[in-house]
Amino acid sequence: QVQLVESGGGSVQSGGSLRLSCAAFGYAYTVTTTSMGWFRQAPGKEREGVASIDTYGSTAYADSVKGRFTISKDNAKNTLYLHLNSLKPEDTAMYYCAASSSCSGSRCLNRLAYLNWGQGTQVVVSS
Repeated sequence: QVQLVESGGGSVQSGGSLRLSCAAFGYAYTVTTTSMGWFRQAPGKEREGVASIDTYGSTAYADSVKGRFTISKDNAKNTLYLHLNSLKPEDTAMYYCAASSSCSGSRCLNRLAYLNWGQGTQVVVSS
């Protein structure tokens, strides 16, 4: 069973930056062989796809974060990253990473494609 552990969340002011990490444990080639995504969930809202990268390296982003967030991965470290720039108060949410063996391209932004989730890391952006 693969375990995903997020870190890097915190409190920042509007316009600030953060880097979220998602380390995979239990299988050394998780980020290499599975599609992975970042999702977020604000209080009272549904969990939404933020960014994803499939096994071909194709990335997809939600319109609300295009040009501000960047997804990347380090295969040697078996770790997925999300670089958050130009943060806005509306980016405040719990951020989750997830792994999927069944999606590609923009379909990887759909949370229903994922069965394996991390516990989340909180991001708070103040104005």
